[in-house]
Amino acid sequence: DFGFIQAQFGTRYNANVGLSLQQLLFDGQVFVGLQARRAAIDFQTRGAEFTEATIKQNVYKIYYQLVASRTQVGLLDANIDRIQKLSNDYKSLYKNGFAEKIDLDKVEVQLTNLQTEKLKVNNAIEMGYLGLKTLMGMPIRDTLILTEELTYEKINDFTAIADGFQYTDRKDFQYLSLARDLNAYNVKRYKLTYLPTLALGANYGKIAQRNQFNFLGKGDWFTVSSIGLNMSVPLFTGFARDARVKKAEIDLKQTDDQIADLKRQIDNSIEQAAMKYRTAVATLTIQKKNMELAERVFNQTKKKYEVGTGSNTEIYAADVDLKAAQTNYLNALYDAIVARVDFLFATGKL
Repeated sequence: DFGFIQAQFGTRYNANVGLSLQQLLFDGQVFVGLQARRAAIDFQTRGAEFTEATIKQNVYKIYYQLVASRTQVGLLDANIDRIQKLSNDYKSLYKNGFAEKIDLDKVEVQLTNLQTEKLKVNNAIEMGYLGLKTLMGMPIRDTLILTEELTYEKINDFTAIADGFQYTDRKDFQYLSLARDLNAYNVKRYKLTYLPTLALGANYGKIAQRNQFNFLGKGDWFTVSSIGLNMSVPLFTGFARDARVKKAEIDLKQTDDQIADLKRQIDNSIEQAAMKYRTAVATLTIQKKNMELAERVFNQTKKKYEVGTGSNTEIYAADVDLKAAQTNYLNALYDAIVARVDFLFATGKL
């Protein structure tokens, strides 16, 4: 029995320098993630486009409201010219003793009212410009010029914008369809977690052992290297994996139901927008003809008065009817514009 003997195994100092490389060869979740990458980017892009389409709808309405207001200014200018000519005629009749001073005063009041109304409309247009610039994110001090002319023929082109509709024209449908694709990738991703993962590993290094700390000096460095495959086989991870698969399948089914419901909503919105558009165009057509008829009645009444077969009361009545017809026409014009924009939005062609 020699008792306890003190002995040292190995050296006092050790150094290890190496490089380790890992390459994943197969992982189902990674491959699905790479496949879903483009769908995820498109999903966010479609979401932004849907928001842009909603803003665009509001911009169109304000824009065409301003265009309609310019039409109103044109009608007011025509009314001012007509009343101005009537005022000149009354002045001549008054000088020759064929008209009373009160008739001339009434015409002057009408002229002043028209000029005041034009001033209000121009002010409303300027305010509309400010609102449109704000909605568009345009600097207030920049100049905004309306270049488009609003014509009856353009508003009445229902057939041209109603042909060839597809659900994929709608941004919200595209957005929801991409959400379905992402949910389908999610189902595939969780199902592939049942498969093993395979990875390639490689190591290369140098090791040194010293009793003195002199690794930077002379001495041997020994090479160590290895290469191998690592396979990870999921045997049992509880029931969470199965629950994730079932939840992903439920999410996919919910998205399918949402798409089916969206199709019904789109069909309903298109039918309603089409009905409103047809009604608005028909009303606009009637009011346009009515305004033209009221203008002819006013001109004929004025001629009758000039030849002495009519009265100033008839002229006032004809003027009131003409202004009412113009107001109804402008209201019908704006309603038709809004109906057209809503129909374009419903069909995804805005």
